[in-house]
Parts: sequence; C-alpha cells; structure tokens
Amino acid sequence: MSAPYVIGLTGSIGMGKSTTAKMFTDAGCALWDADAAVHRLYAPGGAAVAPMGALYPAAIVDEGVSREALKTWITEDASALRQIEAVVHPLVAADRAAFLQQGDSDIVVLDIPLLFEGGMERFMDMVVVVSAPPEVQRERVLARPGMSPAQFETILAKQMPDAEKRRRADRVIETIDIDSARKSVEDIVVEIRQTHA
Repeated sequence: MSAPYVIGLTGSIGMGKSTTAKMFTDAGCALWDADAAVHRLYAPGGAAVAPMGALYPAAIVDEGVSREALKTWITEDASALRQIEAVVHPLVAADRAAFLQQGDSDIVVLDIPLLFEGGMERFMDMVVVVSAPPEVQRERVLARPGMSPAQFETILAKQMPDAEKRRRADRVIETIDIDSARKSVEDIVVEIRQTHA
C-alpha cells in the first residue's frame, strides 16, 4: 500500500477543530490527535511518566503526570515549559510516527493545535485550518466550564493569529454552521481521492 495522504488539521481555540476532525473520520479518514497522544503519555504507565518524574518529581500524582502540577511549575519557573517540551515533544513525535506506520487508511488527518507554531506544516501534504469569526470563537470558548476572559486572552496570546493561519493554509474550513463545514470536509476528501488514488 502506498503512503497515506497526510492532512495537517489546525486552528485556534474555539474554532471547531474537534468537531471538524470528527467529520474527517466520518468521511473515512484515520485521525491522530496530538492532545490525546499527550494524555496517553501522561496516563499511568505512559511513556512520559518516568522521564517527567525524574525531571520534576512533584508532577507525578497517582502514578501519572498531573497537568495541574505542571501548570503550577510553569508559573513558578520560567524554564519549566522548555524542559517539559524537551521530554514530551520527542515522545509525541514517536507516537505520531508509529500511528502513520501502522495505519491502513488512504488519508490520515493529524490534529495538531500548534501546527504552525511548531513548524510542522512542512511534513504535511495539505494544511487545513478551521476558522470562525472572532465573536463566535470568543462565545464558544467562554461557554466552556471554568474558562475566564483572562484565561482566553492568555491562550490566544500563545497562538498564531487566525488571520496568519488562514494565510498559510492550503484550505480553510469555516465552522459557522455544521452543514457547510461538513460539505467542505467532504469536498476535500473527494478531491484528494480523485487526484491521489
């Protein structure tokens, strides 16, 4: 079997990326989710537990890596995030590589929130950005449990602006309404299968 066609799926918080990722799986694509990979690595028995415990013992709670403990460390130590990423990024990359090797789908979607920020676009056959107007994004994010306007602004500040993501994308999927977003997904899948069969 030839190598799968790889779509990099990204978009800022609240843009509808998870919903759009599900649409790709509904259309018969395989999905790898970077956030889910990190959850697996942090879970008891996960590959990140031992190295993270060696790096910062307080991060280990109930035999897994506590995200809350890591957040506390990051706020207290300016170098913490860099140290965490040095452990986690290679493990996430290995998880992604293993997924790509064992897959049997013709199209693979890699759901990577910080795709552009991490310079990952060069490894993709196509980059798809999900997008919505700023007021829709804000409304969606602030509707999440425990999310404050200040937290939202902090997250936004770490992400590349939506306009820049749209500019760098091969395709943009607007997620204002479900039906048009689904049609965009289906059109992309059909186009890939026709041109790369």
